[in-house]
Amino acid sequence: MTQRVNIDKKVLSENDRLAAEIRSQLARKKIVTLNLVSSPGSGKTSLLEKTLAALKKELSIAVIAGDVQTQNDAVRLEKAGGPIVRPIITGGACHLDARMVSRVLAELPLDEVDLLFIENVGNLVCPSSYDLGEDMKVVLISTTEGDDKPLKYPGMFRRSSTMVINKVDLLGTSDFELSRARENALQINGSLKVFEVSCRSGEGLDKWYAWLGKLVSDKKGVSAPE
Repeated sequence: MTQRVNIDKKVLSENDRLAAEIRSQLARKKIVTLNLVSSPGSGKTSLLEKTLAALKKELSIAVIAGDVQTQNDAVRLEKAGGPIVRPIITGGACHLDARMVSRVLAELPLDEVDLLFIENVGNLVCPSSYDLGEDMKVVLISTTEGDDKPLKYPGMFRRSSTMVINKVDLLGTSDFELSRARENALQINGSLKVFEVSCRSGEGLDKWYAWLGKLVSDKKGVSAPE
């Protein structure tokens, strides 16, 4: 047992070293980097599709799309208008790590990128422990899941800076309560910024887009457009 813990610590230590290098590289380029995490089916790819379509004329957005076995999400994002989309197929691993991201970054035209999304593998456990060099983690849940998700996976919500609640158009079709989900999340992390959206109806997405634009403007040190 002791030996296994030491091995885990060594792996995470190396990951953190690589993540720090990635963070420094992206900071020099003034690229906003978001690590998008959720359980499977919450709507990460749908949110990215909407974001790419809405902001493609305003921002240069790149996406690293992580998946266990297929490139399906990457193909969807390219069809949505993503000009810079690169897949990572983990081959069974339940999370992305900094080494995987570092290899793909070498292929990206970083001088042309304003905003980088890293779409992590659908999992709320393992990805919480792996720093990818991002500015922040954005955790996504949906109204088709339990509103106690933050209580079940506190590590992820504690390490995230923003929470997106998706599929609000389906409220009332289950016992999910927005107020309870928000309360549970803020109980774990009182500084979480919360967005309530529907990728199907478009509700709440304008606030999400405006926030992304401000992140980029702040990173580059310029005023956001009115």
